[in-house]
Amino acid sequence: MSENVHVVSAAMVPFGKHRSSSYVGLAVPPLIEALRSAGIDKSDVDAVWVGHSYGGMMTGQRICKEIGLGTVPTVNVDNACSGGATAVHEAWETISRGDIDVAVVIGVEKLTQFGGGTLPLSPEDREVKQGIVMPAVYAMRATRYLYETEATPEDLALVSVKARKHGALNPFAQYRKEVTVEEVLNARPVADPLTLLMCCPTGDGAAVVVLASDRARARLGARGMRVAASVLHSGQVAEGFRDMTAPEISAHSARDAYEIAGIGPEDLDMIELHDAFSIAELVYYETFGLAERGRGIDLIRDGRTTFGGDVVVNPSGGLLAKGHPVGASGVAQIVEAFWQLTGVAGGRQIDDARWAMTHVTGGGTAGLDHGACTIHLFEAA
Repeated sequence: MSENVHVVSAAMVPFGKHRSSSYVGLAVPPLIEALRSAGIDKSDVDAVWVGHSYGGMMTGQRICKEIGLGTVPTVNVDNACSGGATAVHEAWETISRGDIDVAVVIGVEKLTQFGGGTLPLSPEDREVKQGIVMPAVYAMRATRYLYETEATPEDLALVSVKARKHGALNPFAQYRKEVTVEEVLNARPVADPLTLLMCCPTGDGAAVVVLASDRARARLGARGMRVAASVLHSGQVAEGFRDMTAPEISAHSARDAYEIAGIGPEDLDMIELHDAFSIAELVYYETFGLAERGRGIDLIRDGRTTFGGDVVVNPSGGLLAKGHPVGASGVAQIVEAFWQLTGVAGGRQIDDARWAMTHVTGGGTAGLDHGACTIHLFEAA
């Protein structure tokens, strides 16, 4: 790869339950805003990628035609929860090769179409046939983590409390009300030891970023952040026992991203990570090298992953508070990173933010740690 790639614009709609909206209705407003704020015309766009899981055929084309954006390659990407971030990776790769100069990436999902409950998984999967659902997977992970470490259910609750505190500062978050440890622990049980407030909500949303080469960024005179690393891994097949508290796909992806960018975890100012359930955040602290194995609890107990700490994890509120419309989440993480690194995050602005990581995994499939993991590292201009 020879070309530098920059994110030069970002926009999103507030995540929530937009029952009367369509995929097109969700995505068009942030698409228009992202183009406008980047100062580019439709004729400047060389290609479009759209991440979604449940939008149906030609979702991207249906969105783009509403603003008269046609003829350019438009690619729809389904990689479960990692779909939006995978779309960004594909756009980054194409610009890096020098094939194009400007790409638009849209992440969009409408989960209220399912009426509630857990998301549908592949009926061909042998574990799905036996009744496995994602809350159960993470509950098993949490049970093992509590058994092997000094962690308690209160530590899981602290993650949710922090997420809601951050979400209360974010006008784009689905949940904007702070909660207490007691409220989290006393919420409706979902899958022991997880309660409802330890689980991300379902909802709808859309987010858009514009990526540009050095040439295009100079031509536009745009602000932005440099994509310092973009890594996509798929899971390694392993039958039988698997250590659910040490996700190798995320560890390998983070290792490669650090090496490409030439930095380490100690350099990060913020991380937007895949906290679909509160246990995930504790595990990923350790996976990313922020804490020793089994000591992620020290970071959450000591307030080292909130504002004023060592690194701010999920300043947006994360999936637990901001929401998790599957195909949109990876792009929305990058929107938050863009706002933080360009100094426009308002009441949740991180002082002097220079380095950001975004991380999202996708897919529960028997025999795989996860189906896909996408990690990006960004540097402020």
